[in-house]
Amino acid sequence: MTGGAEGTASASSDPVRSTSTAETEAEGGRLGSRLVPGDVVAITGELGAGKTVFVRGICTALGATLPVSSPTFTFVHEYPARECTVYHFDFYRLKNPAELAEIGFAEYLADPRAVCLIEWADRVAEFLPPDHYTVVMTTGAEPRVRTIEIT
Repeated sequence: MTGGAEGTASASSDPVRSTSTAETEAEGGRLGSRLVPGDVVAITGELGAGKTVFVRGICTALGATLPVSSPTFTFVHEYPARECTVYHFDFYRLKNPAELAEIGFAEYLADPRAVCLIEWADRVAEFLPPDHYTVVMTTGAEPRVRTIEIT
């Protein structure tokens, strides 16, 4: 977390309760407005927790105009934004760490002009830089309720 999170790397935000897609996207936008090139965001949550919706909010805040969709079968989508390139990863279908080398994951993370957004980040936790945002999304007992916690 370069500029956007300096001094807050160990601080945790209060969990946010979302009851709609619009609220989840808006929360992503709030985080996106703080991100700068070089930042990495590790996002975890079960299927249907709203990870891609959250990413869409981040991308919109960063000025990306292409439609955001989950790169489940390709591992990564690239979105040009105002001051950076956004790399959106989805590792739900990752079979083994060798696939990370095949797509050049380390090079993406090392790109100083990029913001990397990683869905299913728990599957690649050992490959993440120590300084990154963590977003944990959980679903509640009510089908539309999500809790979003950012550290």
